[in-house]
Amino acid sequence: MDLKSGYPFWLVKNGLPYDYAKLESSVKTDIVILGGGVSGALTAYYLVKAGLDVTVIDARSIGLGSTCASTALLQYEIDTPLHELIEKIGTNGAVRSYELCSYAIDRIESITQKLGYKDFQRKKSLLFTAHKKDIPFLQKEYAVRKEHGFKVKYLENDVVNKNYGFNADAILSQQGAQIDAYTFTHALHQQSKKKGLRIFDRTPITDIQHHDKNVTLKTENGHTIQAKKIIYATGYEVVNFLDKKVVDLQSTYAVVSEQNNSMKECWKDDVLMWNTADPYLYMRTTSDRRMLIGGRDEDFYNPTRRDKLIDSKTKQLIKDFNNLYPDKPFKPEFSWTGTFGITKDGLPFIGTYKKLPNSYFALGFGGNGITFSLIAAEIITDLITGKKNKDAEIFSFERV
Repeated sequence: MDLKSGYPFWLVKNGLPYDYAKLESSVKTDIVILGGGVSGALTAYYLVKAGLDVTVIDARSIGLGSTCASTALLQYEIDTPLHELIEKIGTNGAVRSYELCSYAIDRIESITQKLGYKDFQRKKSLLFTAHKKDIPFLQKEYAVRKEHGFKVKYLENDVVNKNYGFNADAILSQQGAQIDAYTFTHALHQQSKKKGLRIFDRTPITDIQHHDKNVTLKTENGHTIQAKKIIYATGYEVVNFLDKKVVDLQSTYAVVSEQNNSMKECWKDDVLMWNTADPYLYMRTTSDRRMLIGGRDEDFYNPTRRDKLIDSKTKQLIKDFNNLYPDKPFKPEFSWTGTFGITKDGLPFIGTYKKLPNSYFALGFGGNGITFSLIAAEIITDLITGKKNKDAEIFSFERV
């Protein structure tokens, strides 16, 4: 599946920072991870740390799927608002999902510090109303988050206007961050390689056979990978492996401005921003003083149709930005589109899938793909090493 098109900023900025081998012989391994993007990289990092023999296989060059197209806003807020998620799955599961995403931000920061990785920044997050009619919705969401202990502040229109320069009510969250998912993925792999991880890219898999005690994969070149367990970390391409529909595919669009080194900050505290529209508009800055705008999502039909919309969507996103900041110049430099998935409850699918023996899935769908990937890495590592994980059932396939 063609997961992205255009010129993703982080890919252009960083190029191909490391070389990985193509698989040229048959191998045996304890665990094979299908997919070398951020989900596969985090899972491999945890499993190697647990002392397991792990091999990562990717059909592309590492990180060239959804990972390099990710806009990488790290938020504990799930695409499904907390008060709506409570109605869907109950209070305990909903609140715990939000708590886990908050924990994941802290844990990712800890990992970056251990790696010596620099492109992680703590940020506050601002959810603002797209229309006045959204105020009751926002007030309800604020009350529920406040009730369950999340560090939030409700900002009325005059405060938002004074601090951020546009008219809206908003929820300001203290917990948030941003990262470069592409280089973070490579940093994870480089560290894991030192501990024995084998990584092969440009190695398409043509056949997977699940047996009672192991799994056999065949590559495009006829080589065999035999593993005790397989982890599917292929993101939205998982639709090729499951016999039931668990995700709807959509396309999102993003544009990054030219650098503006004369601006100390693009807006107050360079907070992460997103609004209550459906689909929602989201904005962040980059470490080299650029502004990023994303949104204008469309149902995914085919890559050709999706890609033809890049120019028009870029213009629409800039107009959305100018509606908020008519006096702030935004000169576009990079635009792209990427495919993402949405589930009925906004939660990922993590864990075993009974119809495929010896398989595990790390599928971080939605806008929280990176934080969901961290959660998946911890849950799957617990399951494989025989530890109980009380959170596994929240994200299991059995919930649908």
